[in-house]
Amino acid sequence: MKSNALYKVDDCKVSALPKHMRPNGNLTVAEHPASIPFDIKRVYYLYDIPAGEERGGHAHKQLQQLVIAVSGSFDVIIDDGTERRTVTLNRPFAGLHIRPGIWRELNNFSSGAVCLVLASEHYDESDYIRDYKDFIQYTKEAER
Repeated sequence: MKSNALYKVDDCKVSALPKHMRPNGNLTVAEHPASIPFDIKRVYYLYDIPAGEERGGHAHKQLQQLVIAVSGSFDVIIDDGTERRTVTLNRPFAGLHIRPGIWRELNNFSSGAVCLVLASEHYDESDYIRDYKDFIQYTKEAER
């Protein structure tokens, strides 16, 4: 496994989750290890986000996430300290796998958007990097 800060934007992939279509409604399944590359220890979701607001604005040292737009759409900006990319999530059967050591910002939420996050670890404040300058320093130190 790579040193966590050495993951790059290209290591964060959007992948399709199994979609089972039925006349009475669709079902999408997220299971470890079939569609999620880590054990899930925490699940949370963001909703009722006012227009123009942003979420995220941090990186994690160890935690991995699968981010899914279960309703509506939003953008996820991922940043490895060198490269920055915007991924639009707008399908409830697609998830963005965000690796450790990747800065993330969520914005451009549509009305009624719901962002589901499956996390590899329990909440631990010491795992967060909340200042972008500290994040850049963290990536530089990890490359040594």
